Amino acid sequence: QVQLVESGGGPVQAGGSLRLSCVASGSIFSINDMGWYRQAPGKQRDLVARITNEGKTNYADSVKGRFTISRDNAKNTVYLQMNSLKVEDTAVYFCNADVRKSRIQSTYNRYWGQGTQVTVSS
Repeated sequence: QVQLVESGGGPVQAGGSLRLSCVASGSIFSINDMGWYRQAPGKQRDLVARITNEGKTNYADSVKGRFTISRDNAKNTVYLQMNSLKVEDTAVYFCNADVRKSRIQSTYNRYWGQGTQVTVSS
């Protein structure tokens, strides 16, 4: 199986910073795209940022210039550096990864972490 475990969430004051990490482990042959999504209470899960295995990135408009996604392919890890946090960034943050589990498996399946809470107070 494949497991994704997020860490780094917690309470922070507006204007502050947090760095989220997500490590993928288990039956992994290769990972294609990795990403961060977030879900606030009563709202749908929305894209925050994604990064390809070549390092190409895209961001939600609401976080451009404040958040930076990066990855360490050797460690199967994706990061989200969040600066200038706002109250509206409060949400559960989920990472995902598109994983190919073996050489004989040609397709990638998407796996999700369990989420980490980020709470920004004014």
